[in-house]
Amino acid sequence: MKGKVYLVGAGPGDAGLITLKGIRAIQQADCIVYDFHINPRLLTYAKENVEFIYAGKRGGHHEMTQEEINKVLVEKAKEGKTVCRLKGGDPFIFGRGGEEAETLAEEGIDFEVIPGVSSVIAVPAYAGIPVTHRKIASAFTVITGNEDLSKQERIFTHIRASNASETMLFLMCVKNLDTITNKLIQEGLKPDTPSAIIRWGTRPEQKVIEGSISEISELAREHKITPPAILIVGDVVKLRQKLLWYEKKPLYGHRILITRQLTDDYLLLEDLGAELFVFPTIKFLPAEDFSELDKAIENIKKYQIVVFPSPRAVTFFFDRFLSFEKDIRDLKDILICAVGKETAKGLKNYGINPDILPEEYSSEGLVKVLKETMSNFNLKKDTLKILYLRSDIALKGFIEEMEKLGIKVDAPITYRNVKPTEHGKRLVKFLREGKITIATFTSPSSFHNLLDILKDDARQMLKEVVIAAIGRTTAKAIEEAGYKVSIIPEKSTIKNMVEAIIKWATQK
Repeated sequence: MKGKVYLVGAGPGDAGLITLKGIRAIQQADCIVYDFHINPRLLTYAKENVEFIYAGKRGGHHEMTQEEINKVLVEKAKEGKTVCRLKGGDPFIFGRGGEEAETLAEEGIDFEVIPGVSSVIAVPAYAGIPVTHRKIASAFTVITGNEDLSKQERIFTHIRASNASETMLFLMCVKNLDTITNKLIQEGLKPDTPSAIIRWGTRPEQKVIEGSISEISELAREHKITPPAILIVGDVVKLRQKLLWYEKKPLYGHRILITRQLTDDYLLLEDLGAELFVFPTIKFLPAEDFSELDKAIENIKKYQIVVFPSPRAVTFFFDRFLSFEKDIRDLKDILICAVGKETAKGLKNYGINPDILPEEYSSEGLVKVLKETMSNFNLKKDTLKILYLRSDIALKGFIEEMEKLGIKVDAPITYRNVKPTEHGKRLVKFLREGKITIATFTSPSSFHNLLDILKDDARQMLKEVVIAAIGRTTAKAIEEAGYKVSIIPEKSTIKNMVEAIIKWATQK
């Protein structure tokens, strides 16, 4: 087998700035070698069982040396794997992607370069600063700021000889900021030339400090600017206050923890300026023992109502159902109940429109709608049989309430929940640094699983985060554990929770 390596630019931080081709490379990869600066949400596009290798690279501190990274790319490709080397920004702009490509070429390994949106243009843009402007700057120069500046004499000579309409950008500049600014002034740049230093551009913690080139270094110290940051020098900086847009978004500055699989309803939060940290605390797998489910499938015609409480119930039931060489005609004359719009959408993929769709997504709401259904369809409780396709940890409130009414409910385990741990270290780090501002939970298990994954100090730090719970049952579980729930939507849906988060954030 012959492997292949994709050198992929992930963009400067905002997950939306990766290319479609970059996402496809992530989706196809058997192994992903990624840097610190990439947005962790991009890793959620990876397929099941992908191998993640963290290459580190943060402010001069490397988890792996460049030689070790080159070696692992070669080794994984020679194992026949498709490898995605996921790099911040663009791989060929101060990203050492050229060195990695050289190594692959020397080893005879097939590779492809997928360019990324560079921080050179994206970070100033998110700060409201265009690097060129017809009336102000007709060119720009990009310079690495983390090398020995004695090597940069030719660049500074160029700057001295260039006209005043040029913009200068220094990447990785924090360590040598004093030297850079002093050198520019020595070479003839006016001390009052506008400049700005931008830290974590395109991310919720984006910080922009403006000042003249003579004072920007001292201002950076006062504001405790640390890597990653870029310096932009030139009259285009004057446009920032007029062209400011990103920092005006209503959810700017928020990083929101999503503890389940990402769905489209959450994306409105991104549109309004928030960054989503997707960390599903529940992973869904088939049931370990299919005997009860198989028995129900074999006798499917004895049920008058089949209840699908979640989209996962739909997927895992039909995987098993169709393996018995059955099809939807075997569900003829059976009333289908879907709890939630996502569940209903999942059923439509199998050509089924649900007959019953509770307005309230809770045990109480389900019991209420089934009572109404019994009345509407003249179903007798002493002969009624319901199939409830549950998870291994599902609460049994619904089953108990129906059995109190004398209604028989079969509830085979259709799928099970396990705790994933991928990216747990990154989440703990974000909690410690106060970078998570809002945490969302859609079930008691999503909350309890997170507590199991977190370390003791991170659990304590979760108490400093604003918590949103999808319903009263989830909120009660969180509060009983000693945490405060600040956001509870009126209806237990993702869409309503998102709306409640926006209302909370904009009314502060």
